[in-house]
Amino acid sequence: MNEPTRRAALRLAAATGAGAGATASATMSVLSSSASAQGKSREVTTYVFVTGSNGMASGDAELVLRGHRTVGVSLPGHGPEEQFHAAYQAPQDLKALAALPSPMAGVTLDDYVEATVNVVRRAARYGPVILVGGSLGGSTITKAADEVPGLIDRLVYVGAYCCTKLRSPAEYLETPEGSTSLGAAILPAVVGDPAVLKAIRLNWRTNDAKFLAAAKAAFMAEGTDGEFLAMLNSSLPDESLQVSSADARGRKDAWGRVPRVYVRQTLDRVIPPALQDRMIREADEATPGNRFEVFSVKGPHAPTRKSYRRITEILAGLAR
Repeated sequence: MNEPTRRAALRLAAATGAGAGATASATMSVLSSSASAQGKSREVTTYVFVTGSNGMASGDAELVLRGHRTVGVSLPGHGPEEQFHAAYQAPQDLKALAALPSPMAGVTLDDYVEATVNVVRRAARYGPVILVGGSLGGSTITKAADEVPGLIDRLVYVGAYCCTKLRSPAEYLETPEGSTSLGAAILPAVVGDPAVLKAIRLNWRTNDAKFLAAAKAAFMAEGTDGEFLAMLNSSLPDESLQVSSADARGRKDAWGRVPRVYVRQTLDRVIPPALQDRMIREADEATPGNRFEVFSVKGPHAPTRKSYRRITEILAGLAR
């Protein structure tokens, strides 16, 4: 792989990675409540979840049990039926896997935003909407708020990128606060040439012990081996090459007027706490009349079952 392509892959790897979104795959499922059938839908808050990179659409079962509605946004190219192939199964055919066309080729942040806005518009017909983004999903919810600020009751960033002074997640990772990120641990899992695929493809199902140890240390050091492997096996291989470097700054007159929450993940080694704090501070400086409400959770970038229980408690407390 040539050096410019490798640098692009590195930026994306560090900015995203491992399907780490607002949800932990072990604790999440796509669910909706039966409130509409009971005639209560207009009184119920809908949580709309936007995954980070390599993740699939999912909601939160616990929030549904508490009487809310949840839905995950199906981002373009993120369908498992589009990304899982026989070459990805065991025994793997890595040569074939490296050559398969990618459904993520050419997918942009604007595409993610369009999909998210469509879900928000539908959900807002039935009551308040809380839009939740994790990791790279922070870029999407910021730009979605630019499009439909009046339809979103609250934005929630869970260990996610919130760009204000700098234009993109990739630029934030080049700051001193981003320099300690361990996101590049996924680089050894790259399959194929991103310049040819127009996407970055990762072999999460490798059994390489060195890679697995490094990835676990980066994304879920506090989790059990089972939790970590479940997260890897539910992650999609392909992700966009363009989203992490796209301009994800929100407008003060749109995004800047939507109430927002930041859930700091204090053990995050992909988006380090110092970088999370910088983004919170810069966003507050941009809109001093609308500052983040901040919560801290003792958890890694990819939430464990234990740390996600605390995140769910925070989310549940935001409903009106």
